[in-house]
Amino acid sequence: MNRPMRSETQEAGDRPRSALVLGASGLVGGHLLRRLLDDATWGLVRAVVRRPLAVEHPRLEQRVVDFDRLERHADAFAVADVFCCLGTTMKKAGSRDAFRRVDYLYPFEAARLAEAAGADRFQLVSSLGADPASGNFYLRVKGEVERVVARLAFGAFDVFRPSILLGERPEPRPAEALAAGFGRALAVVLIGPLRRYRPIPAAMVAAAMVEVAARGEGGHHVYESEAIYAIARRARRRASRRRGGPAGPPPAAA
Repeated sequence: MNRPMRSETQEAGDRPRSALVLGASGLVGGHLLRRLLDDATWGLVRAVVRRPLAVEHPRLEQRVVDFDRLERHADAFAVADVFCCLGTTMKKAGSRDAFRRVDYLYPFEAARLAEAAGADRFQLVSSLGADPASGNFYLRVKGEVERVVARLAFGAFDVFRPSILLGERPEPRPAEALAAGFGRALAVVLIGPLRRYRPIPAAMVAAAMVEVAARGEGGHHVYESEAIYAIARRARRRASRRRGGPAGPPPAAA
């Protein structure tokens, strides 16, 4: 984690950076991809996907891969910034082994390939409560992948631990939709230390990820929902000032 960032050693005026997105077809990943393509900081945005996305952009490169054979696409990871938004549910995965493959093995293999290719930054979407010692299988796997990626030699490793995500998913997740509904109803009483459990719009998670990457700070950082809200709001205000208009309210969580 002590490797110098290329952004710290390069002179101002260098060419735009390059990014790779894993999970671009998902809820957070879809928002993230659009934000990266709207931001001139990145001259190349590469999406590593199972199937082609219905998205076209002059700076977008799509790489269709078999995630069980990511090593065959090692060259795809030769970028500055890697954004990992991979994740599934136990119901969709069908078994603990299948869930672990998507939420642990794929992100870890991606991180390993990115490290070998010289990537500066690796960002990981995890979950509130992630802990390798957790008695909850889901949270334990999330914590385990955070731990192994943290051992790799990136100049920056950013972990985002949102609470329940709000937004329209490509595929229905009834359990998450029910939890989000309860979260909205309880949001007014989730105050003080309980604020961290408030649902958060996926668009705000994506905004915070882009903002953190654009700032270019090195080191290992963990951002939970409240910090994600604050970063996304700062990004919104700065974008508004650049456009010369009012910031407007952030997406509602309740």
